[in-house]
Amino acid sequence: MKLSTEEIEILKIIEENHKASLETVALMAMCSEETVRNTIKKLEEEKIIMSYPTLIDWTKVEGQESIVAMIDVKVTPKRGVGFDEVAERIYRFPEVSSLYLMSGAYDLSITVEGKTMNQIATFVSEKLSTIENVISTTTHFMLKKYKHDGVIFESGNDKDRRMVVSP
Repeated sequence: MKLSTEEIEILKIIEENHKASLETVALMAMCSEETVRNTIKKLEEEKIIMSYPTLIDWTKVEGQESIVAMIDVKVTPKRGVGFDEVAERIYRFPEVSSLYLMSGAYDLSITVEGKTMNQIATFVSEKLSTIENVISTTTHFMLKKYKHDGVIFESGNDKDRRMVVSP
């Protein structure tokens, strides 16, 4: 879908701060609040705006810590559907938080979350690796998050530090 310059500007503004008021977005995009409201509604209906995420540093919430693993997967594509069919089977698992088709040595890149390393190991050995067309997997456990979706996670125990959005 071809978007106007104004619509693209509105998207860029709300991508940076989805909690900005209609008034703020209108001022920044130099248009009316009604234009912003109608544009956002249209782009949500067209599924161009997919969601409004909140990024939480769960490592700071006692009892809510989790283990994140990135898994590289080699797959034999199926005739007529390529990687789509196996990707659909994989992304339906509740443990899977993201899945991408990649270029390079591996075909798929999966992000999986669990409460323990054992949960992730069980997912890989009992669910992922048993899927037909999955040739091999390589699992990487995330040790520390420095930056995610443009947000830098401050290090140290200083409680006055906040997450900052990088330019």
